[in-house]
Formats: sequence, structure tokens, C-alpha cells
Amino acid sequence: MASSVFSIFLYAFLLFIPVASSKLLLFPLTHSLSNYQFNTTQHLLKSTTTRSTARFLRHQNRQVSVALSPGSDYTMSFSLGSAHKRTVTLYMDTGSDTVWLPCKPFTCIMCEGKSDPKTTPSPYNISTSSAPVTCQSRACSAVHSGLPTSDLCATARCPLESIEMSECDKYSCPAFYYAYGDGSFVARLYTDSLEIPMSAPPSLVIRNFTFGCAHESLGEPIGVAGFGRGALSLPAQLADFSPHLGTQFSYCLVSHSFDTDRVRQPSPLILGRVDSSVSVNKAKRVGAPLLDDFAYTPMLENSKHPYYYYVGLEAITVGNHRLAAPENMKKIDGKGDGGMVVDSGTTYSMLPENFYNSVVSEFGRWMKLGYKRARAVEDRVGLSPCYYVDQPGSKGVVPQMVLHFGGNSSVVMPRKNYFYEFIDGGDDGKVKRKVGCMTLMNGGYFPDSGGPAGLLGNYQQQGLEVVYDLLKKRVGFARRKCASLWDTLS
Repeated sequence: MASSVFSIFLYAFLLFIPVASSKLLLFPLTHSLSNYQFNTTQHLLKSTTTRSTARFLRHQNRQVSVALSPGSDYTMSFSLGSAHKRTVTLYMDTGSDTVWLPCKPFTCIMCEGKSDPKTTPSPYNISTSSAPVTCQSRACSAVHSGLPTSDLCATARCPLESIEMSECDKYSCPAFYYAYGDGSFVARLYTDSLEIPMSAPPSLVIRNFTFGCAHESLGEPIGVAGFGRGALSLPAQLADFSPHLGTQFSYCLVSHSFDTDRVRQPSPLILGRVDSSVSVNKAKRVGAPLLDDFAYTPMLENSKHPYYYYVGLEAITVGNHRLAAPENMKKIDGKGDGGMVVDSGTTYSMLPENFYNSVVSEFGRWMKLGYKRARAVEDRVGLSPCYYVDQPGSKGVVPQMVLHFGGNSSVVMPRKNYFYEFIDGGDDGKVKRKVGCMTLMNGGYFPDSGGPAGLLGNYQQQGLEVVYDLLKKRVGFARRKCASLWDTLS
């Protein structure tokens, strides 16, 4: 992204917008493609497919509640610190439950090519107002996956007598480790003031906001604003200040198809938005022009891994053929495995291998009527199946695709959400051809692994307002013109 555009979003302020009897916070989300320069479309696609796969594989056999690998897709900004206030820009991630950022001095190993040095903010300089979180705090226990504070204080070398008397407030919380699909970092917890500039003074200030400060990372040059269900997520901490801000949030990702002009448009992230429609679904189907109310599906509870947003996928309709999803996509078993995670930080949706093959087979049955398979392109971009869609007189049809969730909720996906068209070739004397690729991915076959059965990626969420209703424990989908929604709210 050009530095001037980056500055606009970096310093863009948030608004308090009157809605009904409550107020909401509005953040501009910026697609990080704006920060990157890809040599070719093939390079861009290969990069995003590789990250999506790595992130999904991180779910398998997870023993602790660590964050998922950032999909490097959408960023948000806010101010941090009271003594030396500064705007920080982080990835917005519903698959993480902690807020962390790089801090001076900062060393990032194997980070070449993962950020643009011209636009990536410099590491945060801990101010004198930032206070280390103590080992006996609930925040310390939360970031260490529920370990007892006595154990954490012992690790921090607090004397036994002080541990027994709960007098370890001078001993800082031990550093915590997060491992991602293709990277990791070590950080310590601090508290400071988070400030949200308002359209009119005074600003909204959240004191004692808890965040992680990393001085070293592997493959992770930019921090993350976690929006998961943990106690240290951004919504959870805002809820301590004003409960309605943490009760419900939504975002609406502007449809972009990797067009550099489209990704520069702000996608609204909304906290405190309340849907006034009825709470009980009556076989709602999102997709028709006039049916713009939210269609809700229940969140699936997972006592083993409670930090992520699980839903049940019942089926996918391709064309006129409804394909039933496997049982492990519909529910979560006693081991905490199964279900589908709604994830803002993964680019493409992931399906179990057998179910993916069924979808591909039905998709191909429609496409082969007039389109030739582009297998050489598939090897270069990491997506499959791909087809040449520029044959003169072709009668091929890209079939409609509908996702069916639990609670009688159906989402008719816009064609560009699951079929990406681009120009291939033109280099080294190759003839340019128009190609289209399906953007659902094969999650593989792991019969003995844990974790979710699938992920709903952000590419499939374009053009939808996706709402996370934490009070009623449900996720909702509604078709929107997201750029217009931003203009309306701001």
C-alpha cells in the first residue's frame, strides 16, 4: 500500500455512533495486501494458500490454547500508552485471544518478505506508564493457559512464604510463548492506557489495558489484536469498561478479489452493534436481494478449546445438489474435536479431504461441460480445481454454492467468493489465458488428529456482515455492500 494511503488509515479515528439506545465503536480494517508487492498473481495466490494451509495444520494435535497463525490479511489501529502515546497497527484475528505487539529492542528472525519496510510501523517503545503484570494476576494465569498463580509465581522466583501469603505483587508474570503455523514469539504482559480518539472530545480511554510485548519473534514482524473468546481479547477487555462493547461485534469485508484499488477501501469493524431482528431463525437464507437480516447459527461450545468461534456446517449445495457434511463438521465431540471455526485470519476455507473431494467432484461436473481443466496453473497457485474460462462459445456453467449451517441458516455465496478469475501467462512467451480457480481448500485427512474439522476463511466472508453475538452465543451472516455500510456508519 502506498505510504500516503497507509497514513490515512493509520491515523483514521474511531467514531462513537448513536444507534438505538446504545452506542458502537467503528474501526477501519485495512487489507494488508496493500502493504505487499507481489510480482505476479500466481505468487500472491501461492503465498495466501501456503499461509492458509499452515494455519489450519496448527490446529492439529493442539495441546494448549495458543493463537493461530496470522493470515496477514486485515489490520486495525488504536493508540496505546499514556506517558508517550502512540498509534499501533495490528492484525485483527478472531482466531487469537491475546493482544500483542513487537517492542523495542525487537529482533525478527526469518521475516524477510513478510512486511514492507517502508510502511511497517517501527517496534513499540515501552513507556514509563506501562506496568508489568504480576505473577499472581488472573491475566497471567489466562495467558499461561490457566496455570495456577502459585506455579507462575514460583517460576518468577517469588519466595515460598510470599506465595503462601499472596504477596508476590513485585514479581512479574513470566514470559509466555506462542507458536504459529510458520512462526512464533516470546512476550511479557504489560498494562497501559488504550485510547480511542472520538469525533468530539474527550477521547475514550481504557486504563489498565493488558497486552503482550515481544522482543523476539520467528517469522512474525507484526503483532495481533486477538478477538477470540479469551479473557485478554480486545472485546473482552473493552467489555470491562462498557459491557455492550464486548457483547457483540461484527465486521463487513469489502469484496476485493485481490484488486489493489478495492483492498484500499476500509472494511468496517463494529463493536457494540445490536441486531433488532427476531432471534429465532425460520429457515433463513442469506443471499436474496431483499433478505438482508442476519441468519444465525449457534456457536458450538468446546470445553477443551473454548477460545475459538465454532459453528456446525450441515451441508454445501453445489448447483442443485446438496452434499451432506461429515458428522465431525456438524458437532464437537468429548475430546474437543470437530466443528468449523469462523476465522478472520485465514484467507481460504478448509474442508476435510473426503468432503472437499465431493464438492470438487460436483463442481467439476458442471464445469467440464464447457471448460478445460488448467492443471498446470493449479501447481503454481496452490488452488484446485482451476479451469480455462476463455473458450469461445463455451457453454460451461459456474454453479451456485450455498453453505448450510446449524439452526436452519443458509448463506448463498457470491460467485467471486468461491471462484477467482485472473489472467495467467504472458511471461516467457506464454500465451495469456483467463483462468478461474475454486477458492475452497483441501484440509487433508488426519483421522487421529485433534482440532476443528474445517475453517471458514475470510475470502468466503467477503460481502457479508459477520456478527459474533457473545451474549446469545451465535454467529450471524447478512449480505451487505460493505463499502456503503462504512459510509453509512461513518
